Amino acid sequence: MILDLMAAAQSGGFDVDAATRVYLDTLQGAARAKSDAYFEGGYWLILWGALVGFVVDGLLLRFRLSARFRDVGERFFRRPFPIAWVTALLYTLVGWVLLLPWTIYTGFIREKQYDLMSMGFGGWFGEQATDLAIGLALQPLLIALIYLVIRKAPRRWWLWGTGVVVVFAAIGMLIAPVYIAPLFNTYTEMPSGPLRDKIVAMAGNYDIPADHIYVFDQSKQHKRISANVSGIGPTIRISLNDNLLNRTSEPEIMAVMAHEMGHYKLNHVWYLLGFVFVLFASGLFIVSRLAPMMIARWGSAWGVRDVADPASMPVLGILLGAFFLLATPAFNTMVRVDESAADAFGLDAARAPDGFARVAMRLSEYRKIEPGPVEEFLFFDHPSGATRVRMAMQWKKDHVPGATIEHPPAGYLGEDAGAIAKPE
Repeated sequence: MILDLMAAAQSGGFDVDAATRVYLDTLQGAARAKSDAYFEGGYWLILWGALVGFVVDGLLLRFRLSARFRDVGERFFRRPFPIAWVTALLYTLVGWVLLLPWTIYTGFIREKQYDLMSMGFGGWFGEQATDLAIGLALQPLLIALIYLVIRKAPRRWWLWGTGVVVVFAAIGMLIAPVYIAPLFNTYTEMPSGPLRDKIVAMAGNYDIPADHIYVFDQSKQHKRISANVSGIGPTIRISLNDNLLNRTSEPEIMAVMAHEMGHYKLNHVWYLLGFVFVLFASGLFIVSRLAPMMIARWGSAWGVRDVADPASMPVLGILLGAFFLLATPAFNTMVRVDESAADAFGLDAARAPDGFARVAMRLSEYRKIEPGPVEEFLFFDHPSGATRVRMAMQWKKDHVPGATIEHPPAGYLGEDAGAIAKPE
């Protein structure tokens, strides 16, 4: 505390607003317009994506396809659980096919238009197929369990169903680093050296397991920089992508790793699971009240008998989709608060405010750097670049004796770490 007060006194002449503006002004002209256009277009994708989902579910009901999926299950099985599983399997597969044009546009064409995609269509589609295979292995089982709960607890199924979702989410967090992530990327131990030693030492300061630090080849997919502390219990691991290693400087890497360690140390995974429980419980409660009314009115036309009938999946899909669309600001705020807390932890852990600011500016490749406050509240699930740079500069003023404003060169956002100027 005394040292921080002394640092603050010695940095009294450091202008936080001016230092922040120096960073923000390095993104200008066409680069800023492109960043803004990409991110602002994503606002509409939230709405249009939900509407496309409604249309697909509506078609499955209008042409009684979900009822036919159930009939296929009844042809092969008598017990309700496998019938629901078959229905969910067909629902997942046909829904994926119907959504494929939208997925190709948003996941490949648009990313290529903004120069954010590294792979060709074949490689991208192969990953989509892998993702589908994982979905077909897990999603029908999850849905079948929820319909089991609906049958066993018709009045409180929404609460027990939420429990099923949270358990699946926890299991996914446990197994994903070991069994799912390697399906998409190659993970190798980070080579020994000074950088690894610094990451291990920083993790050790906060009792974060660092026996294994992995580097994964995400550059084959895109240019985004990324790192994470993933897993639960025995599967906890530190991972950083090759973009972070190859495109940024050591202070930036340490800032990112400290931020990710903050998520682990602050127990954000458990807060997230708790929030998911509340969110899903709210959504499923509303669905449990509205779905019977919709089925009573239109169920005969759709071939849907009641809520416990697995043919009702598109009805539940429409209602849940509408709920999550309206809940977007709440979810974004929850994640954004956690991200801001991890930012604060990362600044204290890495003590690299300018590295942190540089990383925040690099994220402008796909995030609008300077939104309005309402815009940030509604659409940002992370603090904006401007918010993050200002936090870093305030930390610098409060903790760095004799702090001075760094002037990075105007073109550094488009270059590798070697092009970044040293602090003045």
